[in-house]
Amino acid sequence: MNTPIRIHHFPLSGHSHRAELFANLAGIDHDIVLVDLPNGEHKQSAFLALNPVGQVPVIEDGEVVVSDSNAILVYLARQYAQAWLPTDARLEAEIQKFLTLAAGEQAYGPAAARLNTVFNADFDIDFTHALAHRYLAKIEAHLTGRDFLVGDSPTIADVALYSYTAHAPEGNVSLEAYPAVLRWLANIEALPGFKAMPATQAGLLA
Repeated sequence: MNTPIRIHHFPLSGHSHRAELFANLAGIDHDIVLVDLPNGEHKQSAFLALNPVGQVPVIEDGEVVVSDSNAILVYLARQYAQAWLPTDARLEAEIQKFLTLAAGEQAYGPAAARLNTVFNADFDIDFTHALAHRYLAKIEAHLTGRDFLVGDSPTIADVALYSYTAHAPEGNVSLEAYPAVLRWLANIEALPGFKAMPATQAGLLA
């Protein structure tokens, strides 16, 4: 019998949610290992042995350890759910563009804006909001007339961008002006196995 993968996770981390969401959507057997970020467990030696950077998520799949949420999506798809990462060169290149977007404009836009309100981070609010709306306008234009980001079915691109887009309002970034984005979020939420990230009451002031 296969041993479930272990996902080291913090519930309010959108990066952690990517890993958990994909495992649920793809039907990958897994256990959740909660990491106590508020008390610094991610900076203790046991966790640093898994990820020297001291960040969640991290997965353990037998002797294989993978950190970085986008890298985890690629690993899990290649290992267990190939349909979520097509091998067609054009589609795979499109997916890679969205993984880069997740690590760039999304991370420094809506994700950083949410960090300001939920975790009292010290990012420039005007900058994060401007970048968030630039990011949202970009995916709004791309999603017009599409159900998913790449091709006709969900891929890891959708998972990579979902969590921080859906929770952008927690950073006081409204989604009201982006109907295609809202429809896309609803499409993902309707997928079998979908699991939401817990909402917070911080933010939501706009």
